[in-house]
Amino acid sequence: MKRLLLVASLIGAAPALADEGMWTYNNFPASKLKAKYGFEPSQEWLDKTRLSSGKFGFGCSSSFVSPDGLVMTNHHCARGCIQQLSTAEKDFIANGFYAKTQAEELQCPALEVSQLVQITDVTDKLNAATKGLTGKAYADTLKAEMAKLEKDCTTGADVRCDVVTLYQGGKYNLYEYQRFQDVRLVFAPEHAIAFFGGDPDNFEFPRYDLDVTFVRVYKDGKPAKIDNYFKWSDKGAKDGELTFVSGHPGRTSRGLTVAQLEYLRDVALPKQLFKMSEIRGMVTEFQNRGPEQKRISNNLLFGVENGLKSTKGKHEQLVDKNFFAQKVAAEQELRKKINANPKMKAKYGAAWDEIARAQDTLRNIRKEYEGMEAGGIGSQLFGLARTLVRASDELARPDTERLRGFNEANLPQLKNQLMSKAPIYPELEIAQLTFSLTKLREELGPDHPFVKKVLGNESPASLAARVVKGSTLADPKAREQLFTGGKAAITASTDPMIQLAALVDPDARAIRKVYEEQVEAVVRKNSELIAQAKFEVYGTGIYPDATGTLRLSFGAVKGYTEDGKQVEPITAMGGTFERHTGEEPFALPKTWLAAQKDLTATTPMNFVTTNDIIGGNSGSPVINKNREIVGLVFDGNIQSLGGDYGYDESVNRTVAVHSEALIEALKKVYKADRVLEELRPGSTPTVKVTPGL
Repeated sequence: MKRLLLVASLIGAAPALADEGMWTYNNFPASKLKAKYGFEPSQEWLDKTRLSSGKFGFGCSSSFVSPDGLVMTNHHCARGCIQQLSTAEKDFIANGFYAKTQAEELQCPALEVSQLVQITDVTDKLNAATKGLTGKAYADTLKAEMAKLEKDCTTGADVRCDVVTLYQGGKYNLYEYQRFQDVRLVFAPEHAIAFFGGDPDNFEFPRYDLDVTFVRVYKDGKPAKIDNYFKWSDKGAKDGELTFVSGHPGRTSRGLTVAQLEYLRDVALPKQLFKMSEIRGMVTEFQNRGPEQKRISNNLLFGVENGLKSTKGKHEQLVDKNFFAQKVAAEQELRKKINANPKMKAKYGAAWDEIARAQDTLRNIRKEYEGMEAGGIGSQLFGLARTLVRASDELARPDTERLRGFNEANLPQLKNQLMSKAPIYPELEIAQLTFSLTKLREELGPDHPFVKKVLGNESPASLAARVVKGSTLADPKAREQLFTGGKAAITASTDPMIQLAALVDPDARAIRKVYEEQVEAVVRKNSELIAQAKFEVYGTGIYPDATGTLRLSFGAVKGYTEDGKQVEPITAMGGTFERHTGEEPFALPKTWLAAQKDLTATTPMNFVTTNDIIGGNSGSPVINKNREIVGLVFDGNIQSLGGDYGYDESVNRTVAVHSEALIEALKKVYKADRVLEELRPGSTPTVKVTPGL
């Protein structure tokens, strides 16, 4: 991996510079944008852009691109749905999918697209409720007040409301979403072109990918009518053009304290790297069992390899001594300013030390917390069993006392996931559960009481095989009966997976309680104080860390210098064929080879911009100042992997599919006239969009 360059500016040290920042829609720096690019978006522009953007599933972004509910995202964001709809006979991952008629659009088993319709600042309400509280009292009160706000806001099953923590607790916003739970697959290319170049090209540039999928959202059995959507640009992105990315960046850590970054650098990230490397080995071995095993585990392997490369980049950034010295200096500068003011010192001065002590506590409980609660026992069936077991307890409690995720506001989404008809593969479940139980015993030791409770006299392999083969939870009807039956049904259940989840739940809840009260509550309370200190010192012209919620960034199409060489910002479609070797991962699909003579080689394929993004922005639209689609975000370059902790405009780049490449491929490779007509009405005069059935 190429050495990551140092970031130029650091969140928390001063207001953002250059094109840095993933901005909330209610604090967008319009005047700053005008000063650099000569364009100042109006409130109407911001509102329409927000409403044209969508959250896709649990970790991606998307955009509405027609008035009839057509949604654009990445292939790698939708591949879970594509995989779930595939069979050994009809492998849509390998061969692609196109619904020539509306009746052929296939419903995704467990997918939701949501639209952010309103943002309300609830900071004062939550601060008033938690004023003077610490520890357990602070955590319980904050959780209860959040639940109340979310419940009052949630007016129906098609509405979801989330209290979003910004600036590590400096501000709280209530986000109200319109939910679309009937999502149907319209078009997906072959994996070979969606991920052309595979892992070797991942997080690299130049690139030649068509990482796109179109789905449609439905309401009451008909295509949803969408008032706000992005129209298509006539020519797409040009070198030097102002660009915007509206999406849902996952998590950044630019505002964390040095103590928190040290924990990530020395403990969390190395552990993640070891674990993901071992999971990759496990999945690779599973794939070698046969073609069907390879097909059903391809999605898992893709996620692991992507995460592994991303985590390596994050760790490399934190072990860079010069970079880390900048983070230390930024924190010391802020603390010096705080300590120079007696009033501010009394209010904020101890916050950093309190967080450092919480990190020490986390080090001490990490093994048990991760092993018992945070993913230590891993498989899809076990996850469903744990949710059912916990739901039977939590739903009997007052809403304000429930674990987060089981509140009334979350129930429609929870039920949607529990009752999903997505296929579950027993052989893969056994392999995953065997692996996680083996690692649990390895990490905690064979003599640990929890390990003895879980395994008894069984080996990880024999326990995994017994509970998977004996479970009926792969059947959605069985899960529905257990969910509606509540505590009585769970207690009476003889399903071995339910029994395993019930067996470990008391220990898992106990260690979770320790974590929430001694780590999470301490960090939340003191991070809130640090955020307030930053506001006092630097003002509010700073952006918050990414939180998986909708943000808007701005930048421009621009190349960069790497190893002394200039990297041009736009690649051409002809280069895709030059890169074709006939062997994976550089083997083009037959459809592309057959269409080569018809394609215009100079059509822009992929491009880079200076927009500040992070994981979760995949599937985000790239738009121009006229709110027109000019591209589709699908990656960042290798230098952007350190973007979790900072941003350097000279080298950090967003990587996107060019809008003209999408049109060229849909028209000449796939003959997808239905999609083309929606994107560019009138471009295919003989085609009409089928009205709602």
